[in-house]
Amino acid sequence: MTEANIIKRNNVSIEGNYFSKSTIIFAHGFGTDQSAWNRVKPSFLEKHKLILYDNTGAAGDSYDSYSKEKYKSLDAYARDLIEICAALNIEQAFFAGHSVSGMIGIIAASIQPHLFSKLILIGASPRYLNDVNYTGGFEQSDLDSIYENIESNFYNWANGFSKAAMRNFDRPLLREEFANLLLSLRPDIALETAKAIFQSDYRHLLPKINHDVLILQASNDIAVPQEVGTYLNEQLKNSTLITVNAEGHFPHMSAAPEVAGAIRNFIEAS
Repeated sequence: MTEANIIKRNNVSIEGNYFSKSTIIFAHGFGTDQSAWNRVKPSFLEKHKLILYDNTGAAGDSYDSYSKEKYKSLDAYARDLIEICAALNIEQAFFAGHSVSGMIGIIAASIQPHLFSKLILIGASPRYLNDVNYTGGFEQSDLDSIYENIESNFYNWANGFSKAAMRNFDRPLLREEFANLLLSLRPDIALETAKAIFQSDYRHLLPKINHDVLILQASNDIAVPQEVGTYLNEQLKNSTLITVNAEGHFPHMSAAPEVAGAIRNFIEAS
């Protein structure tokens, strides 16, 4: 695939200080697009070159590139990320991934470690299903119910899920913002993407990661319980776990100053 096609497929944006030797890649989670970083990125525009992109299938421009067969696992999204880095000649970047993109970054780092110098995982999970001696937060029956609701009435599911995932009940505009992003997804792609995410298991990759990793965890996260952040911290040998003063699955939207501050301290540390 040509550089132009890669840039178009993932709606890649380059912002900030074009001449900086420091590059930060911001990667969004399920149900959002790169606009989810709008409250965080202003803190980095002056000193860093910023790369933002949309996961394939997450926005209308990328629907033509989406294939149910290709994107049935997160590995395909990781290959997209690797292709973006190659197209832009990126190496040793700081990678900040929210939710599913946290694991996409882990996969890419396991394949081509030189692409990233440090990793920031926000509300990320290596496995959503509970297992023996592992709390992921969901039973298979829970996930099957989610898939059924997405398929039967996507509008109702999206509105209910956006409220539960965003929380911050005293700030309804945040829920509306996420609901609008979620409802902009094509329902069939939303369903297949949800399956690829929730049925994934990348626990085996964690011990292989040698990068410095910052794990940011919020409270009352419907998708990622506190036990998952603790597990990541135990399995990623060079990791730091910080619980941010926020609730819900989107602290980079609801508590952007604190998240931006934590990222800044992490990437500026020697």
